[in-house]
Amino acid sequence: MQQQPRPDLIGLGWTPFFARQLASLGEAVQPARVLLASAAQHHVQTADGPRLAVVSGRLAHEAADRSALPTVGDWVGLRPGDGAGPAYIVHTFTRSTCLRRKAAGPTVEAQVLAANVDTVFIVTSLNADFNLRRLERYIEVVLDSGARPVIVLNKADLCPDPGWFREAAREIAPAAPIALVSALSGAGLDALRAEVGAGETVALVGSSGVGKSALSNRLLGAEVQLEGAIRATDERGRHTTAHRELFVMPGGGLLIDTPGVRELGLWSADGGALGGFDDVEALAGACRFRDCAHEGEPGCAVLRAVEDSALDPDRLGAYRKLGAERRYLAGQQDVRVRIEEKRRWKQLVKHVRAHPKR
Repeated sequence: MQQQPRPDLIGLGWTPFFARQLASLGEAVQPARVLLASAAQHHVQTADGPRLAVVSGRLAHEAADRSALPTVGDWVGLRPGDGAGPAYIVHTFTRSTCLRRKAAGPTVEAQVLAANVDTVFIVTSLNADFNLRRLERYIEVVLDSGARPVIVLNKADLCPDPGWFREAAREIAPAAPIALVSALSGAGLDALRAEVGAGETVALVGSSGVGKSALSNRLLGAEVQLEGAIRATDERGRHTTAHRELFVMPGGGLLIDTPGVRELGLWSADGGALGGFDDVEALAGACRFRDCAHEGEPGCAVLRAVEDSALDPDRLGAYRKLGAERRYLAGQQDVRVRIEEKRRWKQLVKHVRAHPKR
Protein backbone atom coordinates (compact mmCIF):
# COMPACT_ATOMS: atom_id res chain seq x y z
CA MET A 1 0.00 0.00 0.00
CA GLN A 2 1.30 3.44 -0.95
CA GLN A 3 2.54 5.48 1.97
CA GLN A 4 0.34 8.57 2.54
CA PRO A 5 1.73 11.94 3.72
CA ARG A 6 0.71 13.24 7.09
CA PRO A 7 -1.41 16.42 7.15
CA ASP A 8 1.45 18.58 8.44
CA LEU A 9 3.09 18.30 5.00
CA ILE A 10 0.40 20.71 3.78
CA GLY A 11 2.16 23.46 5.69
CA LEU A 12 5.27 22.70 3.63
CA GLY A 13 3.40 23.29 0.37
CA TRP A 14 2.05 19.79 -0.27
CA THR A 15 -0.93 20.03 -2.65
CA PRO A 16 -3.23 17.64 -4.56
CA PHE A 17 -0.89 18.13 -7.56
CA PHE A 18 1.85 16.23 -5.69
CA ALA A 19 -0.58 13.85 -3.94
CA ARG A 20 -1.77 12.57 -7.32
CA GLN A 21 1.82 11.89 -8.35
CA LEU A 22 2.49 10.01 -5.12
CA ALA A 23 -0.61 7.86 -5.64
CA SER A 24 0.47 6.93 -9.17
CA LEU A 25 3.98 5.82 -8.19
CA GLY A 26 4.71 2.13 -8.40
CA GLU A 27 7.00 2.24 -5.38
CA ALA A 28 6.59 3.26 -1.75
CA VAL A 29 8.51 6.44 -0.93
CA GLN A 30 8.41 8.99 1.86
CA PRO A 31 7.64 12.49 0.53
CA ALA A 32 9.97 15.29 1.60
CA ARG A 33 10.72 18.84 0.54
CA VAL A 34 14.25 20.04 -0.20
CA LEU A 35 15.31 22.87 2.12
CA LEU A 36 18.96 23.13 1.08
CA ALA A 37 20.78 21.40 -1.77
CA SER A 38 24.48 20.80 -2.31
CA ALA A 39 26.62 18.53 -4.42
CA ALA A 40 27.29 16.20 -1.48
CA GLN A 41 23.95 16.02 0.31
CA HIS A 42 20.54 17.64 0.69
CA HIS A 43 18.71 18.90 3.77
CA VAL A 44 15.07 17.83 3.47
CA GLN A 45 11.94 18.12 5.60
CA THR A 46 9.58 15.17 6.03
CA ALA A 47 6.40 14.75 8.06
CA ASP A 48 8.60 13.28 10.80
CA GLY A 49 11.12 16.13 10.81
CA PRO A 50 14.34 17.19 9.07
CA ARG A 51 16.68 14.67 7.48
CA LEU A 52 19.86 14.46 5.46
CA ALA A 53 19.56 12.79 2.07
CA VAL A 54 21.70 12.00 -0.96
CA VAL A 55 20.65 11.56 -4.58
CA SER A 56 20.59 7.91 -5.57
CA GLY A 57 22.95 6.77 -8.31
CA ARG A 58 20.06 5.77 -10.57
CA LEU A 59 18.38 9.17 -10.28
CA ALA A 60 21.65 10.98 -10.96
CA HIS A 61 22.34 8.78 -13.99
CA GLU A 62 18.88 9.30 -15.47
CA ALA A 63 18.96 13.10 -15.11
CA ALA A 64 19.23 14.75 -18.53
CA ASP A 65 21.28 17.62 -17.03
CA ARG A 66 21.86 19.40 -13.74
CA SER A 67 18.53 21.22 -13.94
CA ALA A 68 16.74 17.85 -13.62
CA LEU A 69 18.42 17.07 -10.30
CA PRO A 70 16.62 17.91 -7.03
CA THR A 71 17.02 21.51 -5.91
CA VAL A 72 15.62 23.88 -3.29
CA GLY A 73 11.82 23.73 -3.20
CA ASP A 74 11.56 20.35 -4.93
CA TRP A 75 9.37 17.58 -3.56
CA VAL A 76 11.24 14.28 -3.56
CA GLY A 77 10.65 10.66 -2.63
CA LEU A 78 12.94 9.09 0.00
CA ARG A 79 14.00 5.55 0.80
CA PRO A 80 15.71 4.74 4.09
CA GLY A 81 19.48 4.69 4.09
CA ASP A 82 21.79 2.26 5.82
CA GLY A 83 21.59 2.49 9.59
CA ALA A 84 21.94 6.06 10.82
CA GLY A 85 23.20 7.29 7.46
CA PRO A 86 21.36 9.69 5.14
CA ALA A 87 18.26 8.66 3.24
CA TYR A 88 18.31 8.18 -0.53
CA ILE A 89 16.41 10.48 -2.89
CA VAL A 90 15.00 8.04 -5.46
CA HIS A 91 12.32 10.19 -7.08
CA THR A 92 11.74 13.85 -7.93
CA PHE A 93 8.11 14.93 -8.27
CA THR A 94 7.14 16.90 -11.37
CA ARG A 95 7.41 20.61 -10.56
CA SER A 96 4.35 22.83 -10.49
CA THR A 97 6.53 25.84 -11.35
CA CYS A 98 10.24 26.23 -12.04
CA LEU A 99 12.17 29.48 -11.62
CA ARG A 100 15.22 29.18 -13.83
CA ARG A 101 17.71 31.16 -15.86
CA LYS A 102 20.32 30.39 -18.46
CA ALA A 103 23.45 29.24 -16.64
CA ALA A 104 26.15 31.89 -16.54
CA GLY A 105 28.77 31.71 -19.28
CA PRO A 106 28.68 30.30 -22.81
CA THR A 107 27.11 26.96 -21.83
CA VAL A 108 23.55 26.52 -23.15
CA GLU A 109 22.10 25.01 -19.99
CA ALA A 110 19.40 25.94 -17.51
CA GLN A 111 20.09 26.72 -13.87
CA VAL A 112 17.13 26.20 -11.55
CA LEU A 113 16.92 28.95 -8.93
CA ALA A 114 13.94 27.48 -7.07
CA ALA A 115 11.19 24.92 -7.66
CA ASN A 116 7.47 24.88 -6.84
CA VAL A 117 7.24 28.59 -6.10
CA ASP A 118 3.85 30.33 -6.04
CA THR A 119 5.02 33.96 -5.83
CA VAL A 120 8.31 35.70 -6.53
CA PHE A 121 9.28 38.93 -4.79
CA ILE A 122 11.41 40.86 -7.28
CA VAL A 123 13.37 43.11 -4.94
CA THR A 124 14.95 46.36 -6.07
CA SER A 125 16.15 49.31 -4.01
CA LEU A 126 15.13 52.94 -4.36
CA ASN A 127 18.57 54.31 -5.21
CA ALA A 128 21.02 54.37 -8.11
CA ASP A 129 20.70 50.58 -8.48
CA PHE A 130 17.08 50.92 -9.70
CA ASN A 131 17.01 49.77 -13.34
CA LEU A 132 13.83 49.35 -15.39
CA ARG A 133 15.46 47.23 -18.07
CA ARG A 134 16.73 44.76 -15.46
CA LEU A 135 13.30 44.77 -13.81
CA GLU A 136 11.70 43.85 -17.17
CA ARG A 137 14.10 40.93 -17.44
CA TYR A 138 13.23 39.67 -13.96
CA ILE A 139 9.51 39.92 -14.71
CA GLU A 140 9.98 37.87 -17.88
CA VAL A 141 11.90 35.15 -16.02
CA VAL A 142 9.21 34.96 -13.33
CA LEU A 143 6.34 34.79 -15.83
CA ASP A 144 8.20 32.04 -17.72
CA SER A 145 8.39 30.07 -14.48
CA GLY A 146 4.61 30.04 -13.98
CA ALA A 147 4.84 31.96 -10.69
CA ARG A 148 3.24 35.31 -9.83
CA PRO A 149 5.56 38.35 -9.76
CA VAL A 150 5.39 40.99 -7.02
CA ILE A 151 7.66 44.03 -7.35
CA VAL A 152 9.19 45.00 -4.00
CA LEU A 153 10.63 48.52 -3.81
CA ASN A 154 12.90 48.37 -0.76
CA LYS A 155 14.75 51.07 1.22
CA ALA A 156 11.83 53.49 1.08
CA ASP A 157 13.18 55.09 4.26
CA LEU A 158 16.21 56.37 2.33
CA CYS A 159 14.25 57.78 -0.63
CA PRO A 160 12.73 61.30 -0.45
CA ASP A 161 10.46 60.69 -3.46
CA PRO A 162 9.49 56.99 -3.70
CA GLY A 163 6.41 57.85 -5.76
CA TRP A 164 8.47 58.31 -8.93
CA PHE A 165 9.95 54.81 -8.60
CA ARG A 166 6.53 53.30 -8.01
CA GLU A 167 5.03 54.94 -11.09
CA ALA A 168 8.03 53.94 -13.23
CA ALA A 169 7.60 50.31 -12.15
CA ARG A 170 3.85 50.47 -12.76
CA GLU A 171 4.44 51.68 -16.33
CA ILE A 172 6.27 48.48 -17.25
CA ALA A 173 4.21 46.07 -15.08
CA PRO A 174 0.68 47.42 -14.66
CA ALA A 175 -0.74 44.03 -13.62
CA ALA A 176 1.87 43.16 -10.98
CA PRO A 177 1.40 44.15 -7.34
CA ILE A 178 3.93 46.76 -6.22
CA ALA A 179 4.99 46.94 -2.57
CA LEU A 180 6.81 49.94 -1.10
CA VAL A 181 8.72 48.71 1.94
CA SER A 182 11.60 49.37 4.28
CA ALA A 183 13.36 46.36 5.75
CA LEU A 184 15.09 48.72 8.18
CA SER A 185 12.00 50.36 9.68
CA GLY A 186 9.53 47.56 8.95
CA ALA A 187 7.22 49.81 6.94
CA GLY A 188 5.09 47.92 4.41
CA LEU A 189 6.09 44.45 5.63
CA ASP A 190 2.60 43.52 6.82
CA ALA A 191 1.24 44.07 3.31
CA LEU A 192 4.12 42.01 1.95
CA ARG A 193 3.36 39.12 4.32
CA ALA A 194 -0.25 39.21 3.14
CA GLU A 195 0.96 38.25 -0.36
CA VAL A 196 1.93 34.79 0.95
CA GLY A 197 -0.83 32.45 2.12
CA ALA A 198 -0.46 29.42 4.39
CA GLY A 199 1.33 26.62 2.56
CA GLU A 200 2.38 28.94 -0.27
CA THR A 201 6.00 29.46 -1.25
CA VAL A 202 7.61 32.79 -2.08
CA ALA A 203 11.11 33.30 -3.49
CA LEU A 204 13.16 36.49 -3.18
CA VAL A 205 15.24 37.47 -6.20
CA GLY A 206 17.22 40.58 -7.08
CA SER A 207 20.68 42.03 -7.39
CA SER A 208 23.21 42.07 -4.56
CA GLY A 209 22.70 44.94 -2.16
CA VAL A 210 18.96 45.48 -2.66
CA GLY A 211 18.20 44.16 0.81
CA LYS A 212 16.96 40.60 0.21
CA SER A 213 18.74 39.24 3.29
CA ALA A 214 17.35 42.01 5.50
CA LEU A 215 13.85 41.38 4.13
CA SER A 216 14.23 37.65 4.76
CA ASN A 217 15.22 38.27 8.37
CA ARG A 218 12.26 40.60 8.95
CA LEU A 219 9.75 38.28 7.28
CA LEU A 220 11.08 35.28 9.21
CA GLY A 221 11.32 37.15 12.50
CA ALA A 222 14.89 35.93 13.10
CA GLU A 223 18.43 36.76 12.01
CA VAL A 224 18.90 33.79 9.71
CA GLN A 225 20.80 35.56 6.92
CA LEU A 226 23.93 37.71 7.00
CA GLU A 227 23.25 41.32 6.03
CA GLY A 228 25.82 43.39 4.16
CA ALA A 229 26.36 47.04 3.30
CA ILE A 230 26.37 48.61 -0.18
CA ARG A 231 29.26 50.54 -1.73
CA ALA A 232 28.95 54.29 -1.35
CA THR A 233 30.42 54.91 -4.81
CA ASP A 234 27.68 53.28 -6.91
CA GLU A 235 25.18 52.05 -4.27
CA ARG A 236 25.64 48.47 -5.43
CA GLY A 237 26.04 45.54 -3.07
CA ARG A 238 28.19 42.50 -2.52
CA HIS A 239 27.02 38.90 -2.14
CA THR A 240 26.06 38.05 1.45
CA THR A 241 23.76 35.07 0.72
CA ALA A 242 25.91 32.24 -0.61
CA HIS A 243 23.24 29.62 -1.25
CA ARG A 244 19.52 29.12 -1.79
CA GLU A 245 17.56 27.91 1.21
CA LEU A 246 13.90 27.35 2.12
CA PHE A 247 12.55 28.59 5.45
CA VAL A 248 9.14 28.24 7.14
CA MET A 249 7.61 31.66 7.87
CA PRO A 250 5.89 32.38 11.19
CA GLY A 251 2.14 32.08 10.81
CA GLY A 252 2.33 30.01 7.62
CA GLY A 253 3.99 30.30 4.26
CA LEU A 254 7.48 29.40 3.09
CA LEU A 255 10.32 31.61 1.90
CA ILE A 256 13.26 30.86 -0.38
CA ASP A 257 16.11 33.37 -0.24
CA THR A 258 18.51 33.40 -3.19
CA PRO A 259 21.95 34.94 -3.77
CA GLY A 260 22.21 38.14 -5.78
CA VAL A 261 22.19 37.54 -9.53
CA ARG A 262 24.73 39.32 -11.71
CA GLU A 263 23.77 37.70 -15.02
CA LEU A 264 20.10 36.91 -15.67
CA GLY A 265 19.73 35.16 -19.02
CA LEU A 266 16.30 34.05 -20.19
CA TRP A 267 15.50 30.36 -20.35
CA SER A 268 12.32 29.40 -22.14
CA ALA A 269 11.10 26.31 -23.91
CA ASP A 270 9.95 28.26 -26.96
CA GLY A 271 10.60 31.46 -28.88
CA GLY A 272 7.04 32.77 -28.50
CA ALA A 273 5.68 36.08 -27.29
CA LEU A 274 7.10 37.76 -24.22
CA GLY A 275 4.79 37.62 -21.23
CA GLY A 276 5.91 40.89 -19.63
CA PHE A 277 5.18 43.15 -22.60
CA ASP A 278 1.41 43.10 -22.90
CA ASP A 279 1.41 46.79 -23.87
CA VAL A 280 3.68 46.24 -26.86
CA GLU A 281 1.86 43.04 -27.86
CA ALA A 282 -1.47 44.90 -27.76
CA LEU A 283 -0.09 47.58 -30.07
CA ALA A 284 1.38 44.93 -32.38
CA GLY A 285 -2.12 43.51 -32.87
CA ALA A 286 -2.99 46.66 -34.82
CA CYS A 287 -0.02 46.45 -37.21
CA ARG A 288 -0.84 46.09 -40.90
CA PHE A 289 1.25 42.92 -41.25
CA ARG A 290 0.83 39.96 -38.90
CA ASP A 291 4.58 39.20 -38.98
CA CYS A 292 5.57 42.85 -38.48
CA ALA A 293 9.02 43.10 -36.87
CA HIS A 294 8.46 46.76 -35.88
CA GLU A 295 11.63 47.73 -37.72
CA GLY A 296 10.18 50.21 -40.23
CA GLU A 297 7.41 48.28 -41.99
CA PRO A 298 4.51 50.38 -43.31
CA GLY A 299 1.47 50.49 -41.07
CA CYS A 300 3.39 49.53 -37.93
CA ALA A 301 1.25 50.51 -34.94
CA VAL A 302 4.15 50.01 -32.53
CA LEU A 303 6.41 52.52 -34.28
CA ARG A 304 3.50 54.91 -34.58
CA ALA A 305 3.02 54.72 -30.81
CA VAL A 306 6.70 55.59 -30.32
CA GLU A 307 6.34 58.58 -32.66
CA ASP A 308 3.23 59.72 -30.73
CA SER A 309 5.10 59.34 -27.39
CA ALA A 310 2.59 56.67 -26.34
CA LEU A 311 5.39 54.09 -26.05
CA ASP A 312 8.84 54.64 -24.57
CA PRO A 313 11.48 53.87 -27.24
CA ASP A 314 13.64 52.25 -24.53
CA ARG A 315 10.72 49.95 -23.74
CA LEU A 316 10.55 48.94 -27.42
CA GLY A 317 14.32 48.40 -27.42
CA ALA A 318 14.02 46.07 -24.44
CA TYR A 319 11.18 44.20 -26.17
CA ARG A 320 13.33 43.66 -29.25
CA LYS A 321 16.37 42.61 -27.24
CA LEU A 322 14.58 40.07 -25.05
CA GLY A 323 12.61 38.73 -28.01
CA ALA A 324 15.81 38.19 -30.01
CA GLU A 325 17.45 36.55 -26.99
CA ARG A 326 14.54 34.16 -26.55
CA ARG A 327 14.47 33.19 -30.24
CA TYR A 328 18.23 32.61 -30.26
CA LEU A 329 18.03 30.52 -27.10
CA ALA A 330 15.17 28.42 -28.51
CA GLY A 331 17.32 27.68 -31.56
CA GLN A 332 20.32 26.77 -29.41
CA GLN A 333 18.17 24.43 -27.33
CA ASP A 334 17.00 22.68 -30.51
CA VAL A 335 20.63 22.17 -31.55
CA ARG A 336 21.47 20.88 -28.07
CA VAL A 337 18.60 18.39 -28.19
CA ARG A 338 19.72 17.09 -31.61
CA ILE A 339 23.30 16.68 -30.40
CA GLU A 340 22.15 14.82 -27.27
CA GLU A 341 19.88 12.56 -29.32
CA LYS A 342 22.74 11.76 -31.71
CA ARG A 343 25.04 10.96 -28.79
CA ARG A 344 22.41 8.69 -27.23
CA TRP A 345 21.94 6.75 -30.48
CA LYS A 346 25.69 6.31 -30.87
CA GLN A 347 25.88 4.84 -27.38
CA LEU A 348 22.96 2.51 -28.13
CA VAL A 349 24.52 1.27 -31.39
CA LYS A 350 27.85 0.75 -29.64
CA HIS A 351 26.14 -1.26 -26.91
CA VAL A 352 24.25 -3.44 -29.45
CA ARG A 353 27.46 -4.17 -31.39
CA ALA A 354 29.24 -5.15 -28.19
CA HIS A 355 26.37 -7.45 -27.13
CA PRO A 356 24.82 -8.77 -30.35
CA LYS A 357 23.03 -11.73 -28.76
CA ARG A 358 21.38 -9.51 -26.14
